[in-house]
Amino acid sequence: MPCWRTMASVRHKKNNGRYKNLDRYDSIIIGGGHNGLVCATYLAKSGQRVLLLEASESVGGLGASREFHPGFHASIAHSVSHFSKRVTDDLNLRSHAYVPGANPLPTVGLGIDREHIIFDQGTLRGVSADDAESFKNYSRLMHRLADVLHPFWLKTMPRIGSSNFTDLMTFGHLGLNLRRIGKKDMLEFLRVASLPARDLMDEYFDDETLKATLSWDGLIGAKMAPRSPNSAVLAMLYRMAEISRGEHSIPGGGVNGLITALSQAAVAAGATIRCAAPVERIRLAASSDGLQANGVQLTDGEIIAADRIVSATDPQRTFLNLVGVENLDIGFTNRIRRLRCSGYVAKLHLALNSLPEFTGLAQANGRMIIAPKMDSIEFAYDAAKYGESAENPVMEIVLPSVHDASLAPAGQHVLSAHVMYVPHELKGGWTDAARERICESSIDTIARYAPGIREQIIHQEFLTPADLERCYRVTGGHWHHTEFAMDQMLMMRPTYEAAQYSTPIPGLYLCGAGSHPGGDITGAPGHNAAREILR
Repeated sequence: MPCWRTMASVRHKKNNGRYKNLDRYDSIIIGGGHNGLVCATYLAKSGQRVLLLEASESVGGLGASREFHPGFHASIAHSVSHFSKRVTDDLNLRSHAYVPGANPLPTVGLGIDREHIIFDQGTLRGVSADDAESFKNYSRLMHRLADVLHPFWLKTMPRIGSSNFTDLMTFGHLGLNLRRIGKKDMLEFLRVASLPARDLMDEYFDDETLKATLSWDGLIGAKMAPRSPNSAVLAMLYRMAEISRGEHSIPGGGVNGLITALSQAAVAAGATIRCAAPVERIRLAASSDGLQANGVQLTDGEIIAADRIVSATDPQRTFLNLVGVENLDIGFTNRIRRLRCSGYVAKLHLALNSLPEFTGLAQANGRMIIAPKMDSIEFAYDAAKYGESAENPVMEIVLPSVHDASLAPAGQHVLSAHVMYVPHELKGGWTDAARERICESSIDTIARYAPGIREQIIHQEFLTPADLERCYRVTGGHWHHTEFAMDQMLMMRPTYEAAQYSTPIPGLYLCGAGSHPGGDITGAPGHNAAREILR
């Protein structure tokens, strides 16, 4: 995909009848993940002169495809569950060969001594009649509650105490949405939203594997367990709020197919993309409002000027590394330092010489969850909480090469697994021996369900959260840049004074996963930040 757009095509562009200053950009985007690309495209489509700077050799961040063994490719994010339909339409991604996944992946709760539980396009198999009926009631409730939140994922959340008319209208819209669902469901929303996942599952279901599988999407990527009294249920509602209802799919060309389309859309809109261009510092200059962002300095010393800087990287890296604490209020700095952004998900990639067979499963074409019961998740979390790796890892497995044959040589396959509750900071440190132990333990766990898989392995790769931090320049290796939790979401994400995409530094904005509404591949933070900048 293109990483450099020559200046010849923009040299004679006009802005409001005047020739642009070619030595200065309207906006510089730091970070070429999917949110940076979305924001850059919206701004460029509005007529701004936009430069996107990416430190890596290619754009895409955790969604980019990487060759982990000759001929074998994988993305850290191995599926898409709720990428915004509005962003897809606004940026005309289909004209850039983006093909959303035609059918959702079945979600399979794997069992060893029992029938697997399979969710497939609204149907549920492998559980008792009572649990199947309860699932219908549970789904109806969760969809109604998710619909309350849906309109606000693509809006700027108001500042608390704001008397601005637009902010008051947003608060009013939220209140009206709650009233529309009726008093009973409104009270249920307020109760359910703060429940531990365990409590909600115990209310509805008896089957332990069913409960563990259903709670997975509220926990994946977070430093929470089923008993954590925080916002796992809100995370589940967040993922159900898009039209896909949070069901996972693999786009044409894999997740990288979406990244390629976003990159092409940005270039077509007029944005310039430069890869291998790491930013060392955000440059500040004195103004009547104090310090103001007016450019960046790259690690090679190059200085580039702009009217505004938009950071798609995480809040801690943005403020503590690129801005510098000496340029920030101490209270704001302390809140940024206290953001919880220690990653808990590792990635396992296996290059296989043939398609693995999972016992009792006719076809391994879905998203497979290894979490036999709620306590399996809880015990893995307890180990990670104290800087240790679990004896019995829990994980999510996808075989993306089943859906995109280009990811592996003919007849061969890629297995991609999110291994949960692997600490960023392991007790004793992440040595090669420690990484090998958890990798082997994860493969042993998979082999209980796919007994012949060890004989099929050509190559294996295990990336800890510390590896993700180093490779992708994301603090703590955290998927979502900071926890999706009550005190770090909505009008508090990542923290007040930086929760509406603008920041305490005039001319500096945020557009990454650390902003509202949060992480995953949605495009919503990039969309919202661009909307706020243009407004």
